[in-house]
Amino acid sequence: MSMPPQLCIVTLGVADLARAVEFYRALGWSMASSSNEEIAWFDIGGAWLGLFPTEELAADAGLEGPDAARGPFDGITLAINLDDEAAVDAALAAAVAAGGTLRLPARRLDWGLYGGYVADPDGHLWELAFNPTFPMRPGGGIDIP
Repeated sequence: MSMPPQLCIVTLGVADLARAVEFYRALGWSMASSSNEEIAWFDIGGAWLGLFPTEELAADAGLEGPDAARGPFDGITLAINLDDEAAVDAALAAAVAAGGTLRLPARRLDWGLYGGYVADPDGHLWELAFNPTFPMRPGGGIDIP
């Protein structure tokens, strides 16, 4: 038996669910009607982003005490690839306007990527990038050769 290579849900632990919901709604993201005071769901184009209180998410995963602590960088970034450099700049500006924190301004790397990082109100890092070597699929998503 194997595990299918598909991503259905990414759940982020948040300190303040209402604040997190406000941030993602300010980005214009669509929230599912099944969202409630305990968990919020956002459609991220083929998968879902869940927002759940950090302590409850840790307990749900069987982590408690020091094992549940989150450091300033937990080894995970989330990425959104965009159509061009102007779209990257606009998305970074929108995230900051919505309450995010710019962590790394957009810059061009010598191999072609143009992108930067923004943190949501709970410190989750989002890379917003244009990568000409990863073609965009019609309707979203990318192809990685």
